[in-house]
Amino acid sequence: MEKPKFAVIGAGHGGLAMAGHLSIMGFDVKLFNRSKEKLWGVQSTGGIRIEGEEVEGFGEIKVASTNIAEVIDDVDIIMVVIPATGHRCVAEIMAPHLKDGQIVILNPGRTFGAIEFKTVLKQKECKADVIISEAQTLIYASRAIGPAHAKIFKIKNSIPVSAIRAYLTPTVLNKLRIAFPQFVPGDNVFKTSFDNIGAISHPVVCLMNAGWIEDISEFQFYIQGIQNSVARVLEKVDDERVKVAAALGIRALTAREWLYLAYDASGKNLRSAILANPGYRGIMAPTNLEVRYITEDVPMSLVPIASVGEMLGVPTPTIKAFIHIASIIHGVDYWEEGRNVKKLGIDGMTLKELRLLAIGEI
Repeated sequence: MEKPKFAVIGAGHGGLAMAGHLSIMGFDVKLFNRSKEKLWGVQSTGGIRIEGEEVEGFGEIKVASTNIAEVIDDVDIIMVVIPATGHRCVAEIMAPHLKDGQIVILNPGRTFGAIEFKTVLKQKECKADVIISEAQTLIYASRAIGPAHAKIFKIKNSIPVSAIRAYLTPTVLNKLRIAFPQFVPGDNVFKTSFDNIGAISHPVVCLMNAGWIEDISEFQFYIQGIQNSVARVLEKVDDERVKVAAALGIRALTAREWLYLAYDASGKNLRSAILANPGYRGIMAPTNLEVRYITEDVPMSLVPIASVGEMLGVPTPTIKAFIHIASIIHGVDYWEEGRNVKKLGIDGMTLKELRLLAIGEI
């Protein structure tokens, strides 16, 4: 089967890892970033150095550009690897240049990312017949450790992907799995949205360790930041997420189930399962609270979960508490700025209408 050509959108932690890895595997890949500052290293060296236990090498990147038209012009798969807060902007600048048959994959969509992307393309009157899809989570646990250098701590075992027209998911996977056999079919975009566990753990762990993060101390985010008390709160937030999903007819994975599927990590409770995951070891906590674990995951994940829960009559008091705390810390009304049901255009939809939306019938 012919190898697909890739464009990677975003030159951050995940984007550098993905672009470099794809090139090392022998795929043609082009890299886009909105600001030129993050591209100079790749442009000057001609590629990306990748290190890690599973991947090691130098991936040549022939095109690294701030020109979206140049990057996506002749590619088959567009991997969007940026914070979810940038999805709307990328959809807007990409809309005039998309072509029939191209596949757009949000890595990840966080919560309802594919729905938002579709809405923006419609608003921009994009006529191209593209397949919009989203991954449940980013395939890598990775960090950029230089301007053209990334470390991949772990490649996850199984990452569900779903197209917003669910019947097209096999089409997406037929091309995507040539490069990444780790991707598997997801039921629909509601399922991938609700199973993105990092969207829950990131903000909760940050906010519950706020004092330690703002101190000069260094600590391992998952291993030291999730002690028994934090794990119990995470389990409560996780339970509220699962209940909102259930109201939509979705059987969402619990955090413990997800850890087992993604990392083969298991334990008698959430904390022991986290400690059993070697992929989390060595990942240090952020050094301040102005991080996407809050600025992205609160408005793009916690808000839509709680907002849909409110619309469907499912209480989410713990999730709402963290939205409120994050808003106080940052002086921002995340409920209004986030992906609430009004902004997503689903306010007042019936359960039947929501389900039709998930399979692309609306």
